[in-house]
Amino acid sequence: QVQLVESGGGLVQPGGSLRLSCVASGLTLSNYDMKWYRQAPGKERELVADTISAGASNYADSVKGRFTISRDNAKNTVYLQMNSLKSEDTAVYSCNAIRSRRFSLRLEYWGQGTQVTVSS
Repeated sequence: QVQLVESGGGLVQPGGSLRLSCVASGLTLSNYDMKWYRQAPGKERELVADTISAGASNYADSVKGRFTISRDNAKNTVYLQMNSLKSEDTAVYSCNAIRSRRFSLRLEYWGQGTQVTVSS
């Protein structure tokens, strides 16, 4: 079965950094586009960053220049490096895997999320 497990969340002061990891099992990461979402209390879920299986990446305007998504297909792991963190970044961050468009059935999987809290 497929499983996505996030780690790396926690409490950090404004201006600090965190690195989130998402380890996938039961799938071949090179066949999947990977995404990071976040959801703050009372807010809609927001797409933060994504990287397609070919390697290109995109970012929400609110995190451009501060966050970096990367992948290590050999380790079936996706990362989200978060720098210059702000209180507005406080949310539960979730990893998402969706199979590449070259497949007729775009299977999608979610991790359970990891809490990021930015506060003094």
